[in-house]
Amino acid sequence: MRLRSLGVSNLRNISDLHLELAPGFNVFIGPNGGGKTSILEAAYLLSHAQSFRTGSLDSLIRHGCASFGVAGQVERGTACTDLRLVRGTTNWDAKVNGQPVSNLGTLLQELALVCLEPGSHALISGGSKERRRFLDWGVFHVEPQYLTDVRRYNRVLRQRNAALKAGAGPAELDSWDEALCEAALSLNTKRERYFLGFEQELSEILGRFLPELGTFRAVFSRGWAQQDDLADSLRQARPRDLARGFTSRGPHRADWSIGFEHAPAREHLSRGQEKLCALGSVLAQAKLYAQTRGEWPMIALDDLASELDQAHQRLVIELAKGVDAQVLITGTELPPILQGLGATVFHVEHGEASTLL
Repeated sequence: MRLRSLGVSNLRNISDLHLELAPGFNVFIGPNGGGKTSILEAAYLLSHAQSFRTGSLDSLIRHGCASFGVAGQVERGTACTDLRLVRGTTNWDAKVNGQPVSNLGTLLQELALVCLEPGSHALISGGSKERRRFLDWGVFHVEPQYLTDVRRYNRVLRQRNAALKAGAGPAELDSWDEALCEAALSLNTKRERYFLGFEQELSEILGRFLPELGTFRAVFSRGWAQQDDLADSLRQARPRDLARGFTSRGPHRADWSIGFEHAPAREHLSRGQEKLCALGSVLAQAKLYAQTRGEWPMIALDDLASELDQAHQRLVIELAKGVDAQVLITGTELPPILQGLGATVFHVEHGEASTLL
């Protein structure tokens, strides 16, 4: 999988930009604030329909404009697919090969991109929402019908929450509990199956990155007590749920955690170790995608030189080079580790880019 071209309009400080990307390493260098990260952000939007820098899509729109747009041509084997996303202040307009699609997932399944950026350590140190979103993106790309499962579950969850807020009686809540349990079963099964493969890949990678921390372990928490089935858990929590007006147990509360023999909890990790754990998670997700789909996703590395030391930069670059993955990298200058590798280098300043090599 590779992104042959990338178009960006009215995104942050970028007015109008079109790039032809190389199959291997594409490096964007230039002063801070020039638009380098926004280019990675544009590619990320085509894969996630959200930014890795902010949760507010409105803030991405260039000042004085009504919307922003990103477009790309994705090459997979001998097939090429044109993608386009336009976002105003309220909704997405998505097109695949020039045809409008009402289901955003139809576009997002066409491009897979994993990303390491300065805020990635929050995947380890932050709240469960970020880890759940990370996990769900991985499952979405390897498990057919997963998006349908998620939407079905969320729909029933909203209806149960509405019933709780309205003070519904036992019979009505029993009905919603049954529907929620049914919707949760397929969703949770797919998550657990994916996590087994993810844990295996992550264990191998972090064994190389952080051998000094000893034996690695990862734990998936499904969102209710492991010893209970969901129906029993919902009944036990019903008085509290009625008082609070929302459902406190279920897959929407799922989480996962990592630990080591010499650092059992995330609180025992330094900021640098958190970054390496986040990097390991990103690479493990990429490897699992490749094993399942038979092709590597794109890899984006924002501000590589400041995020990783030379030794870990080399590990990442050698991995990407060895599997022939397409990589997008930003930095104020060309990282020494990339010199001599034939990378395509772009200079980015004031929202404009020009090819140097």
